[in-house]
Order: sequence, then structure tokens, then C-alpha cells
Amino acid sequence: MVAESPQPEVEALLARLNPPQQEAVTHGDGPLLIFAGAGSGKTRVLTARIAYLIASRRVWPDRLLAVTFTNKAAREMRSRVESLVGERAEKMWVGTFHSTAVKILRREAQRIGIVPSFVIFDDDDTRAALRRVLDELRLDPKRYPIGALSHGISQAKSELRRPEDIPNRSYQDEILRRVYESYQEVLRRSGGLDFDDLIMKLVELYSTDAEALAKWRDRFRHVLVDEYQDTNRAQYVLVNLLASEHRNVAVVGDDDQSIYRFRGADIRNILDFRKDYPDAHVVHLEQNYRSSQAILDAAYSVIRSNPERAEKRLWTDRAGGEKVMATQAYNEVEEAEFVADEIERLRKTETRGYSDFAALYRTNAQSRAFEDVLARRRIPYRLVGGIRFWERREVKDLVAYMRFCFNPRDALSFSRIVSVPSRKIGNVTVDAVNSFARDSEADIMAILVDPGRVPGVPKTAVAPLQGFRAQIESVRATMGVLRPSELIDQVIEVMDLRRHYLDGTPQGEARMENLNELRGLAESFDDRDPAQGLEDFLAEVALVSDVDAYDENGEGVTLITLHMVKGLEFPVVFMVGMEEGLLPHQRALDEREENPSLVGASTEMAEERRLAYVGMTRAKDRLYLSCAFRRHLYGRSQPAFPSRFLTDIPQSMLAAPRGSAPVAPPRQGYKERYLERQVEAAPAPPPVQRFASGDRVSHPAFGAGTVVKSTLTRTDEELVIKFDKVGLKILSGMLAPLTK
Repeated sequence: MVAESPQPEVEALLARLNPPQQEAVTHGDGPLLIFAGAGSGKTRVLTARIAYLIASRRVWPDRLLAVTFTNKAAREMRSRVESLVGERAEKMWVGTFHSTAVKILRREAQRIGIVPSFVIFDDDDTRAALRRVLDELRLDPKRYPIGALSHGISQAKSELRRPEDIPNRSYQDEILRRVYESYQEVLRRSGGLDFDDLIMKLVELYSTDAEALAKWRDRFRHVLVDEYQDTNRAQYVLVNLLASEHRNVAVVGDDDQSIYRFRGADIRNILDFRKDYPDAHVVHLEQNYRSSQAILDAAYSVIRSNPERAEKRLWTDRAGGEKVMATQAYNEVEEAEFVADEIERLRKTETRGYSDFAALYRTNAQSRAFEDVLARRRIPYRLVGGIRFWERREVKDLVAYMRFCFNPRDALSFSRIVSVPSRKIGNVTVDAVNSFARDSEADIMAILVDPGRVPGVPKTAVAPLQGFRAQIESVRATMGVLRPSELIDQVIEVMDLRRHYLDGTPQGEARMENLNELRGLAESFDDRDPAQGLEDFLAEVALVSDVDAYDENGEGVTLITLHMVKGLEFPVVFMVGMEEGLLPHQRALDEREENPSLVGASTEMAEERRLAYVGMTRAKDRLYLSCAFRRHLYGRSQPAFPSRFLTDIPQSMLAAPRGSAPVAPPRQGYKERYLERQVEAAPAPPPVQRFASGDRVSHPAFGAGTVVKSTLTRTDEELVIKFDKVGLKILSGMLAPLTK
């Protein structure tokens, strides 16, 4: 459509943007690639473009499709657009890839042989289904771990590979193909799709049904994709199927923040966008609105070494800023103590709240030391990625009840709830009913009309099964009448779950509080048609993630992995465990050793470098980088060596926190052996004892002190030193910059 003269609301919209942002927002028809650096306002630009298309170009809101990766981001996007254009935004299609796929498949599923009332398998459901498959195929789960099989199937689906497409290169490939095939049959019998199926089946629909593709292509005249660097093969194909005809596709992303390769994300999707669309208009957003220039410069020092990246250098109006602090602790406990000390110091000197602080680490196992220290010092904290609310037993029980009422073919939900509360129905009976349902392809509620005819069901189980059926039917009779929150009340009452969970203990009360929390979520769907509200609620529950549940207004120090922190920001960030084997991870080091030709261009190492960059750019005001020279991890204590990413940052950009040890530069030979991971011509010499008890020594940060104890180990000389001003410290004789 032809744009009219700018309206006041459009002028006001553009006035809040910098020139490159305005350029991206006002781009006309045709492909658009927006390289948006960390903290450069990409969400603002994406939402402003949507508002601009609606307000200025007279594009109908329901002809726009905007997709992102988390429900949190989708809600924020929708909220911002609504604040810009008002009620017209209500009809927009804004959501995650998966929630969008659910909405479309509910309408079109029958075209490809799927029941519209399909349930969505979460990770637990997938594991349960795979356990059943291994049992049916008589495969040992110890030899063929369920986690590895689940990952293999997920990777195959993200690449749009069916079971028959699995290459037959080894016996392991054959096992994966057979398990994948049987797993899909379990899904079909249960009327279910897993996360990866949602995208794969939508691609199948558009690839095999020209009428459906034409319909949805015409529906979505503009396609906008957030976090495009995180798309996998299936999502990439889906976007291009919808956009290849009208070519009104706008993608926003940052190749420097592509950190989900293990989930199937393909960085080539954003780097090769101009190969797919040679006439694409490209905009670079490099002005950062989050971090100080000191933090941005240090982060650039780390990321600039990556090969095949789109060159960009972030800048900010916040010139200068506190230098990045780099420190080395003796072990993980001292590292956690240092973090706690700095938190308490900054709370007093800068009047900060606990929620201003975050500790970022590479692996979940690293949280233990911080949890112990913070709990002992009574510092409140929030562990993101621990036992999720959605993984709690009582929550999954209630959701399973809702799912089974919605879809009586859902054998996994039936297996979970038929004995909650106990109905004296054993596993033998449950297996018999599920086997009969599988063989007869009948839904379970129909079978339970006369369970006595099912082979293997004992007479003592007939009455309990029929009683269970009567309870479910009484709930199902209210579906389409009761709103989602009222339906939850009905399930709790009919199934007597309150008595089941309230056992007189604090844990019992906590379980009911969790069910009330779930009911509170359901209330947000009560304003819709009851049937639609239930359908949307179940989809929301199935697709929720840890980051979606993160409350930015909560009080407490945030403990979170680097993979989960993308999209968040904090005034003060501690990046801990910056050591070879942790960050970068051991996998990246192994890849280099096994493939010497990859040195300098390792795929794994490039991703680890991006991970470090993502963590560093979460910080607004202060950034701390820490490592230890011994770390107890995975059950054993071992020497640790500073990350190469620390040595990428010029010393002029770093400072050591007051009273702490700076990161000592590795000695010659030591760097070759541990940082470059290259085999030396001769073995490294054993450590030499340089100090003895009673020696007076000097340290650049701690001052003068006396050696209390010197212990020679296989790899190091460990020193206990009493410093005159700061007291006892345990240091490495190889690393610490000590002089006698």
C-alpha cells in the first residue's frame, strides 16, 4: 500500500529513535536485515516497525506475523505495540515460533492427519515416552541413555529429518532410527506432538498442501523475526516458505550472540541472509543503551577474534565508566566469598538492592558454592534453572488432569494421574489399558466403560477404573462452560486433591500454594471463550521456559547460567569460573586437539567466545571477571588455569578489586600447555619449591607477609601466607606474583 503523509503518532514514534533505528523502522517493502548489537534497542525497533506499518502504511494488524523465542519477549513486544497503536494491536499475531505453530495447527491439523485436540509433550513426557519405547524394543537404557536419544531425535527434527532420513552410518544410527520411529508412533497413538514436531509439522503442512500455504502466505503480508541468529533449519525453512513470495521479511539479530548451537541454532541463517535475499536492505544498530564504554570495549576485545562475524563495534554516550575488575581466588569457595563481600560493600557504598547483582557461570554445577556462601551469610538469592515450578510434582499432576480431560487419548497423562490420589490401580493394570488402547486405537475413556474386557486387567481394578472414569466425565461435562481457573477448582474438588496434598506438613501447604499459583496463571485466560481459554492455557503451560518465569522485580542476587541470561541485564555482573575447561568449555578444547586444522576457527571455540561476550554485555555499570587456581568440580579438586578470554582483554582495560589478587599472567610454556592446548616437545618440568616457612614476601595487591606453610604438590607449590594487612591467604607458587 502507498504510505500517506506522516501522522502525529508516527512522528512521535520516530522522534524517540536514533537515525539507524529510524532507517530500520521506515524501510518499505522487501527484505530487511537488522544487525542489532547487544543493548542497542532491537525490541524497540521491532515493535516500532510493527507500529509504523500499522499506523502509517495502513497494513491490517492481523496481516502481520511477528515471532520470537520466549513468551516473555512476545508479551513485551505485544505490550509495547499496544502502547503505541492502541486497540488495533489486539489482532496481531505476536508470539513464539512454537505458540504460533500451535495456533495454526489447531486450525489446519486435520489436513495432515493430526487431531486438532493434540496435546503437547514437554521434556518429561518425552522421557516417559522414550522409556516406554526402550521397553518395547528391549533396549537397555544404560547402554542407550534416554537423554542422548532425546537430543538425537530433537536434532533430527530441527533439521527436518524423519526417521527414514537418519543416515545408516553405524549401529548407533540404526538404534536412533528405530527409537525415533517408535517414539513417533507413541506420539501418534497419544494424539500428541512434542516441541520440535510443532515446527516440523507446520513445515510439512506448507510443503505438501499448496492451498494451505497460499492461504497463510496471503494472511501474513509481513513477517518479522526476532533473534534470527537463534533459528534452526526448520524455523529457517518455515520463515522462507511464508515470505518467499511477497518477500516482506524483516529479521533482527546479532551473530555475536548466537549461543544455542547445541539446540540446533545455525548462525549461517543470519550471516547468509543476503544470499537468500540479495536485494536485502541492511541496517547496523551499534549504539548501546545499556553498558558503560569500558564494559563494551572489554567485550569487543573478546569477540573481535571470532572468524566470519559481521563487523560491528558498540558505542555509548556513557563514556568511560568503572574499569572491568579481574581477580583470581584460591578456589570456588573463596571466589563465592569474594562475590558476597563485594555485594555487601556495594550495597553500602552505592545503596544498591540485592536484585542489582547477578553471578553468571558456565555450568549449573557451579552454583553450589554460591548457594552455600549466600545462604550462610543470609544474602537472599534466586536460582534460575533449579527445580522449575513447572517440574514440581503437584503442578505436573494437575496439568496432566487438565490435559487428559482435554484429550482422552493422552496415555502419558492417564498413566500419571490414574493413581493420584491412590485408587489401588497398579502399574500392571495401567500397562494393560495402554497396550489395549495402542492395539485398538481407541481412546482410553471409551475403554474404561468396560475395563473388564481388557486382557491383563484384574477384577479388583475394574471398579476403581470405572470410578476414575466417572470422575473424569464429571469434569469433562463442565468443559466449554467453566473458565480455565474454575475448571482447575473443579478438578481439585472432584479428585479430592486438597486432601491428597495437605498432609499437615509445611511441604503439603507449599504444594497447595503451587496449585494456587497455577490457578492464578489460569485466571489470565478466563476472559476468553471457555473452550479457547482452556486450549490456550494448556499451550502456554507446555511452552513456558525458565526465563519466562523469571521475575525481574523480585528481590535477591540472581544465580544463572550464561546460556539462560541472554535477554536479561543487571547493574552489577560477576562472571565467575573464567578458566580453561569451563569457559571455554572442555568440548571446545577437545575439538582443537582432535582437529589441529581448526585452530583459530574452531566452531565450538567461536561459540564459547560468543557466550563470554553475551555474559559481559549483560552488565550495565560494573563487571567482574573471576577465576580460581584450584576448583572442586564434578567430584574432584584439580588445578585451574585462567581463560584465554581473560588474556584477550588488554591489561590497560582491567583493574584488580581492592584487597584481592589480580589474575596473574601465565608463565612461558605454561600458557602453551594449558591455554593453547598444544603438545609440547618435552614434558613440563615438575614444580620447584621456591619458598619456605618463615620467608618474608611481597605481593602487589596484599603487601608484605610471612609464609606460614609451603606444600609441594604434583602440579604446584601451594602457599599459606599471613599478610600484615589482609591476614591469611592461600596462593599458588606458580601463579602468584610474589617476591622474597
